[in-house]
Amino acid sequence: MTKEEIYELLHSTETSRIERTISTGDMDKFQEAICAFSNDMSNSRQNGYLIIGAKDNGDLSGLKVDDNLFKKISGIRSDGNILPIPMMTCERYELEGGDILVVEVQPSFSTPVRYRGRTFIRIGPRRDIASIDEERILTEKRMSNMATFDASPCYAATIDDVYIDIIKNEYIPKAVSAEELENDTRSIEQQMAALGLYDMVHNCPTNACIVLFGKNPKQFLYGAYLQYVRFNGFDKSAEIDDDKPFYDCLAKMMSKLESFIDFGVIKTRPIAVSTLREKNQSNYPADALRELILNACMHRDYQAHMPTRFYQFADRIEIMNPGGLYGKARPENFPEVNDYRNPIIAQALKIMGYVNMFNRGVSRVKNMMVENGSKEPLFNVDKITAFEVISYSAIKHTDLQGFYEDFPKLFPKLFPKLLDKLIPSYFQEKDKTVIEVILTALVEPKSAKEIAEMISCSTRTIKDKYLDKMLQAEVISMTIPDKPTSRNQKYKLV
Repeated sequence: MTKEEIYELLHSTETSRIERTISTGDMDKFQEAICAFSNDMSNSRQNGYLIIGAKDNGDLSGLKVDDNLFKKISGIRSDGNILPIPMMTCERYELEGGDILVVEVQPSFSTPVRYRGRTFIRIGPRRDIASIDEERILTEKRMSNMATFDASPCYAATIDDVYIDIIKNEYIPKAVSAEELENDTRSIEQQMAALGLYDMVHNCPTNACIVLFGKNPKQFLYGAYLQYVRFNGFDKSAEIDDDKPFYDCLAKMMSKLESFIDFGVIKTRPIAVSTLREKNQSNYPADALRELILNACMHRDYQAHMPTRFYQFADRIEIMNPGGLYGKARPENFPEVNDYRNPIIAQALKIMGYVNMFNRGVSRVKNMMVENGSKEPLFNVDKITAFEVISYSAIKHTDLQGFYEDFPKLFPKLFPKLLDKLIPSYFQEKDKTVIEVILTALVEPKSAKEIAEMISCSTRTIKDKYLDKMLQAEVISMTIPDKPTSRNQKYKLV
């Protein structure tokens, strides 16, 4: 804004869309004001302005806006206390007599907007909590906007197609303050409508409600499920070791996914860090995988028929969701700028506790992966119709990769001869990469379990499919040949 526009705001009499304050620490006050401007109860369709550093009469307070204050106020947008996420910008201006911090808030398309479960509105120069009738007006306004697919009605569904008990007993008490809920005499459909879960005009749940709480989301949204596949190798041509589809709604799926990641995907093994000390190393940090899966389910395009893909290979995990970057997010500004394809779903996941902060997932995942000993994950944002993340296993990266790369250099004549002996007599060409990894590992004796963990497959599979054939080819040998089934049995290169 120009200085003329700023001074006009400072001394404007339009108190319904301008709030001035000299306070710098009353975060409740700031967030209530932003919430009220977002709801735009008067339907002015004009932006609201919170001006920090100015008195009620427009005079400056002499404030010096430092970086801490600027970051604190800017962070209101993504801290998850105001839901749906407010559309706002924050700028500081240096004027004669002091600095001011101007928060410009656009009217929301997804009203009612709540701060900590309470709906604040602007009534002339003051703020207040919306009544039931005022909430109904805000709900109807959102339905008339209908800006996103998740807010649209799922015409073929009825209220019997959703888990009403979860919505009523678990979700609504978290989404709405106890004070408001105690005085709420509306029907369950009206309460759901206020949260973007029900369309009163068409008398049916919204798409968001089906995704979040539907008894069978795939019945109405064909791609609304997650497909896990574990490949026994390094690409999709490898044998499938395990596959598991997750068809539940998000409210039920998330807890199942957490358990599955903890016990079915994460593998931990001791590795030496010094002569006398070792530490437990996980292939992936569980929290990072949960964050990536959560983001994939939250941001995916639910109009697409492709499921969310969760593919695990011997050395990496690939997660892909239909729907590329959305709205204001572009390859050139990712991840600094983000936007929400499914704001109601994002709001619900925050309320249910699966999201702590918005717009911090990418940086958190990168930090967790590096701290776990892996490479930074690769975020592929160049695909137009899909978003892909590739995460690399820390166990393979730290324990095997360096020697694996050097092995052919150390034994330039031996390595090709071993492969020629095994392929195609005992293995197919598609198995070559796995065979190379096993040969590399067996320079030093290792058990079948240790090798299985390296390539993320079962001990039985590694023995039946690989080790037994290598023994038959006399490329490897047992360390205890007279006791083939010994629990201390290991294998090594001949």
